[in-house]
Amino acid sequence: MSIAPRLARYLEQCGARYEVCTHAHSSTSAQTARTAHVPEHQLAKSVILEDDAGCVMAVVPADSRVRIGEVARLLGRHDLHLADERRIAELFSDCEVGAVPALGMAWGVETVVDDDLDENAEVYIEAGDHEALLRMSGEQFNALMRAARHGHFCRPIVQ
Repeated sequence: MSIAPRLARYLEQCGARYEVCTHAHSSTSAQTARTAHVPEHQLAKSVILEDDAGCVMAVVPADSRVRIGEVARLLGRHDLHLADERRIAELFSDCEVGAVPALGMAWGVETVVDDDLDENAEVYIEAGDHEALLRMSGEQFNALMRAARHGHFCRPIVQ
């Protein structure tokens, strides 16, 4: 599959510069980072939340968890919860379940980005399947995320 079609079109429209990096099949962001030999903190993972007003994508480093209450406060939304897989599959129909790229705006989904991703020299995002990542400079990632709301709403995963 490689790059999801909507993502490819969006990146082209934005004139984005990136490289496709293939890796062995993986099913979690931590496993993706290991198989792709990428620092987990540089892998931007998407977490889809929803309420009665619709869906929002929270983007955090793969070594962190989303604090849903903080996202809700940031957006002024009170009943945010994790979206179910069926809803995610409907929204991101050109992506494999569990491999949604961290650029929700390509699908018209409101996107919020955690400040912890701002300082990375390189950022990796899912390409839409479980075997490819997009590598881009931190500058490029920040340019793509310029219109997204930013804040601090993640916490490190304690292992």
